This record gives sequence, C-alpha cells and structure tokens, in this order.
Amino acid sequence: MDISVLVKTFVAVFVLADALGNAPIFLVLTKGMESEQRDNVVNRASIVATGVLLLFAFGGKWILKYLEISMGSLRVAGGLLLLLIALQMLQGELDTPVVDETRDVAITPLAFPLLAGPGTLTAVMLLMSESPNAHLSVVVGIVSAMLVTWFIVRLSARVDHLIGPEGAVIITKLLGFLLAALAVEIGSAGIRELFLT
Repeated sequence: MDISVLVKTFVAVFVLADALGNAPIFLVLTKGMESEQRDNVVNRASIVATGVLLLFAFGGKWILKYLEISMGSLRVAGGLLLLLIALQMLQGELDTPVVDETRDVAITPLAFPLLAGPGTLTAVMLLMSESPNAHLSVVVGIVSAMLVTWFIVRLSARVDHLIGPEGAVIITKLLGFLLAALAVEIGSAGIRELFLT
C-alpha cells in the first residue's frame, strides 16, 4: 500500500466533502426530524456518497464518456441543484419542520452534490488514473475520509437544540446565501469549462 497516495486521497476527499461546512446545512435540511431519523439520514447519505465516489473512482471516465457528459456539464448540473436548495432556504421554505417520509434529503442534496460533489468526483477520478499501481491506497483513502466526514456530520445534530428557533432562522438565511454563492461558483466553473476551453 502506498501511504503517500492514501494520505493524498484522504486529504483531497475530506477537504472537498467539507464536513464542517456541510454540518450546518445538514441541520437546516433535517429540521423537525427526530434524532433517530437524523442519524439514519447521515448514515444513508454517507453510504451513498462513498458508493458514488468509489464508482466514479473506478468507472467515472467510462461512465461520462459513454453518456457523453463532460465534467463541465456535471458542474453546471450540480450548481443548479445547489442553487434550487439555496433559494428554498432563502425563501423560508425549509423553515417548516418536514419529516423524512415526505422529504428525503439523504440522497439529494446531502450525498450528491454536497458530500460527493463534482470537485470530489473529479479528484477521485484523477487520483485513480494517476496511481495505476495504488488503487487500494486510493480506495482506503476515500473510505477513511468518508468515515471521518460521517462522524463530524453525525455529531452536528446534537448542536441543534442549542441554537433555538431564532438562531435557526438566522443561520438558515445566512447559509442559503452562502450556498447560493457556492452554487453559482460551481456552475460558472462548469460554464467556463464548457464554453471557454
């Protein structure tokens, strides 16, 4: 096992998955859920994100090539998806408690594109192609990073009762604005890649 490749993969995936940045968004999206429901959402989101990352690590280039989808298009789609969520947050549509039966946020937007976004998918594809003799190291790096991410996001649910209703509204609006900016950044990077390169 190549330790340098493992460490490089771990750092890249952990930073791009941005567990600390996504933890507050998770709290907003799971408002109104019981503790057990939130834990289930985190578990499903982490498993799906890890599965997607491993799938793209091994077959991403072929999948995109077969479907004739460029990374630029993937970035634009991810940006649009995040922008829709951000607009809902800014308009207060996510302020009302909604339980898991009516709104499943584990797959979208938590697993994809927040935890396993275009940047993370690109990184694992590149790391796998750059390390043809160290695939195991890349896989262990991905799984380790997602385990740490799972742990951080899972702990964030315990903070929910500390912020109170007013704090939740303020945080929702602020995060909606920041998420909108992130969505535009991801989408514009995709547009530049599609039309200016």
